[in-house]
Amino acid sequence: MLVDGGFLTKALAFRDKQFPTAEQVRAECLRLAALEHFSDFDLLRIYFYDAPPASKKVTNPVSREQIDLGATEIFRRNSAMLDSIEQFDNFALRKGETVVRGWSLGQRAAASILKKPRAPEAADLVPNIEQKGVDLRIGLDIARLSLRQVVQAILIVTGDSDMIPAFKFARREGMRIYLHYAGMPVRPELKAHADMIVA
Repeated sequence: MLVDGGFLTKALAFRDKQFPTAEQVRAECLRLAALEHFSDFDLLRIYFYDAPPASKKVTNPVSREQIDLGATEIFRRNSAMLDSIEQFDNFALRKGETVVRGWSLGQRAAASILKKPRAPEAADLVPNIEQKGVDLRIGLDIARLSLRQVVQAILIVTGDSDMIPAFKFARREGMRIYLHYAGMPVRPELKAHADMIVA
């Protein structure tokens, strides 16, 4: 099982209305592994792909206040979750990188400014943080597992259409691809290039 960690945590947060704990992430992965579709398979391993939370010091462009991202509750919570996941049996944590690319308007602030135009305030801005290398690692592992014939089937938990070329490659190599997209909106092409959708 290959799990896009950022995607799964967002999907669980949307479903449960709160950020999931490591135990909740583990429970969801084990629930998927226990589905009837996989009753004839043995689980080799759960690869969990995510990037560590940003820890840079950044400066708000409006207030000029410096914020230490490594001292925030979000950093503590996400770091603790990844540390826990790394210790679970049959889990392997694959880490990408986190890059801070300036600032952007928060969703609530953007909606507020659209309703009633005003100049952005310091509290309206949030750091624009991106994950790098996570998709690449998932794609490479799909290719490696397919070429080496280590497994017969791969369950991929993602909603990212960037995975389509990896899906195509794996299926050409004879791999069965199962997709779980957690009920989130995804492009039809992503579903089309999986052998089966599981819920």
